Amino acid sequence: MNAPVLTTPVLTDFPVQIPFLRDIGAEFSRMENGESEITLLLGERHTNSWQVAHGGVVMTLLDVVMSMAARSLDPESTGAITIDMNTSFMQPAGSPGKRIMARGKVTYRARSMSFCEGEVWDGDKLSARATGTFKLIRRLAAAKKLEHRD
Repeated sequence: MNAPVLTTPVLTDFPVQIPFLRDIGAEFSRMENGESEITLLLGERHTNSWQVAHGGVVMTLLDVVMSMAARSLDPESTGAITIDMNTSFMQPAGSPGKRIMARGKVTYRARSMSFCEGEVWDGDKLSARATGTFKLIRRLAAAKKLEHRD
């Protein structure tokens, strides 16, 4: 992926409501054709002791953007479970007041599994890259499995 240019308007409503994303202030931009994009305006609460984006925040964005890319290829799917995720950090991902962008895309799709890549950008600087494997599920099927655990 090349350095991103934010051309899609930043929205706040994700297709599926995830309270944690709302709590951290993640902003939905797009999710279509095996690609997705989210942004986050960094605040003090998102930083580590060096006042740059905490690695956990960066990994959260990568996880979400890759799972959204996977879900975009299956309209019947309402969820994607992370099976595996590998992340490499290249450089710090911004400081308070800066907006970072995460982009994800599907590199291969099987019937119920998607293999994805994700990147977090701080302007024109690549901060982190990840690969992940995601199992697509349908909410009704997942709910039935949970009912049987009682």
